[in-house]
Amino acid sequence: MLVSDAKQRQGRLAALWKRFKQHDDDCAREQLIVEYADLVKYTAGRVAIGMPGSVDLDDLISYGIFGLMDAIDKFELQRGIKFESYALARIRGSIIDGLRAVDWVPRSVRSKARQLERNVAALEFSLGRSATEAEIMRAIQLTSKEYHQLLDEIKSAAVTSLDEVWTDGDDDEKLRLGDMVEDRLLPEPSTGVEGEAVKQTLTEAIEALPERERIVVTLYYYEGLTLKEIGQVLEVTESRVSQIHTQAVTRLRGRLERIRDAVV
Repeated sequence: MLVSDAKQRQGRLAALWKRFKQHDDDCAREQLIVEYADLVKYTAGRVAIGMPGSVDLDDLISYGIFGLMDAIDKFELQRGIKFESYALARIRGSIIDGLRAVDWVPRSVRSKARQLERNVAALEFSLGRSATEAEIMRAIQLTSKEYHQLLDEIKSAAVTSLDEVWTDGDDDEKLRLGDMVEDRLLPEPSTGVEGEAVKQTLTEAIEALPERERIVVTLYYYEGLTLKEIGQVLEVTESRVSQIHTQAVTRLRGRLERIRDAVV
């Protein structure tokens, strides 16, 4: 029964895509939005994890709908990739844009996050390698308890950090993390040479992370696991995974900004 239902849905979606892309059928477009609405709910739910109570899930869903609509309009059937894979990054990006527009992260929290990024980047530059957690704590003169409290405090800023727009000096050449995840089926010609350079820089930065941080980033951003699921993989609490994620994002942003400042 389930296999039959899946085949029926696949056939229905194929017909809707054909009507929309070949005949510009607005009714088919609206039906596609309804068919893929669960992608928005799923993505909004993942972004909402660890957010303060002031962030309303319905607002995240509303932001995400715009990303879904944009993905449907721009999706190219001839590329032969799954629409879901294409849409998820754009839905998430739209949600992040919505959050950034209302500036929901307090300025004091954002300031602390930026300061930690600069401190970690400077430390790792002087060491010539990734700093251990103990070395970071010594450098910023915080106890283990104080440092982990800081990570918990700035985790809201880290939610959007890897989705912020990166440029190579050209405001028209905007890239997000989702745009920089490798498409193993086909190259993406629209990213261009600069986009490929940024993608390579990010890949190298992720590969240079300490093992646990690299695993968290890979499982969360590339494999789509929740923080709770990652905690089960690593056999640690969801709260600890959140701290590891925040620390990884802090390293990545610091490294990428140092590289970008050196280029400009």
